[in-house]
Amino acid sequence: MIPLIGRLYRTHGIVPSIHGRRLINRSPIEIVKAHRFARLHGDDVLNPVKTLAVLESIDRIGPGASSIDVARLVSRYDERGGSYEQADIDAFLREELAEVIDAETPQPTDVVLYGFGRIGRLLARILLAHAGNGSGLRLRAIVVRRGGDSDLKKRASLLRRDSVHGPFAGSIEIDEENETILANGTLIQIIYSDDPASVDYEQYGIRDAIVVDNTGRWRDEAGLSQHLRSKGVARVLLTAPGKGALKNIVYGVNGDDIQADDQIVSAASCTTNAITPVLGVIDGSYGVVRGHVETVHSFTNDQNLIDNFHKGDRRGRSAVLNMVITETGAAKAVAKALPQLAGKLSGSAIRVPTPDVSLAILNLQLGRPTTKDELNGFLRQVSLTSPLRQQVDYIESPEVVSTDFVGNNKAGIVDGLATIVDDENVVLYVWYDNEYGYSCQVVRVLEKMAGAHPRVLPEREPVIADAVASQPADPISDAPERVPAGV
Repeated sequence: MIPLIGRLYRTHGIVPSIHGRRLINRSPIEIVKAHRFARLHGDDVLNPVKTLAVLESIDRIGPGASSIDVARLVSRYDERGGSYEQADIDAFLREELAEVIDAETPQPTDVVLYGFGRIGRLLARILLAHAGNGSGLRLRAIVVRRGGDSDLKKRASLLRRDSVHGPFAGSIEIDEENETILANGTLIQIIYSDDPASVDYEQYGIRDAIVVDNTGRWRDEAGLSQHLRSKGVARVLLTAPGKGALKNIVYGVNGDDIQADDQIVSAASCTTNAITPVLGVIDGSYGVVRGHVETVHSFTNDQNLIDNFHKGDRRGRSAVLNMVITETGAAKAVAKALPQLAGKLSGSAIRVPTPDVSLAILNLQLGRPTTKDELNGFLRQVSLTSPLRQQVDYIESPEVVSTDFVGNNKAGIVDGLATIVDDENVVLYVWYDNEYGYSCQVVRVLEKMAGAHPRVLPEREPVIADAVASQPADPISDAPERVPAGV
């Protein structure tokens, strides 16, 4: 399968997956593990021979750029008694993938990262991993404030090595004279500036670019619109909650709210992205009467290593020695993506001495009673076959801890064993990699803005809670993937 998967991606822009687990750049063992995780019915494991037959057929019929869930295609084909003979399976896939058979390759869109901190560097890694055949998003430049004579070397070193997410997968070269970084064949211009309105991107051949502002310095339309005054900029994406009338987008929930004339969009916060998809499906099937969200959040660069002055309450105390009670706007921000939950949720946060991966605890009163098995079965099915399978993951294991979710590319991961249900009162535990998982959501929003997000096929079936209560859980060997491998 491996060379076939690579050819489909490079030649056609096709991203094959098994229930949301990408097969690109995977080892044989990782591919086998993906097959074991994606159980179609009961304890049946997806047969790799069937996967190969589907991939070979896709290669023959040559659809356009798309994200194709092989497991769902196998399931549908088996349901109609498919023979796996070449003519029969080719005819089936032409029908299932008709929307992208003659699809045009998306035009390249220039991307500029304004800021190169924790999120900025992970976005760079993901964009470089998605370079593919050159269509879609193209990382062209990074804008930072000069930090000294060795600034370029240090920026490249921070991209190459990461204490949390590990080494960069590839090669990096720097050209100090031209102030560029060459990463896996992609030439990135480093631009030094502290004024978002004065950069001339066109002098570097950058036009109609989307600027991704990772700094958090400006969060309203007035501040972010400064980018639009720079030559070569068409749109702006903020990697933080937007203020005022800015659209806060949680991809998978309200991504269709992005319009062609929206010049400034926010990708909301990591916590909002983690909880909104889960809250949305629960509200849709059970109804949410009221709830409280408590976030146990890893410390961030905003806090102090040791006690020192900080304008925020309690955040001046040492981040590595203390649990710090603080505020979060995530509960209120959910209402921007799910207006029906406005006024129903409260929220608070505790910063803890870990560098990455956080945990949201959802204490909810539902509109009708349920059971732990029913609710977990519903959420597990959401993670496998629903339109939110890129956002919601699910796991049941008595041994998983926060570091097991480093590099998970989903917005949130429901911990099924921790679920508590008492009639209509429910407590859910949702893990999330507040750096990498959130960055993957940002890239999805970026792709939507650029018109480059691949069509996800086949279409996912809606899930009904009562119909999935008996689904079995995955054991510990099906823990989430840890190596950052793209969205």
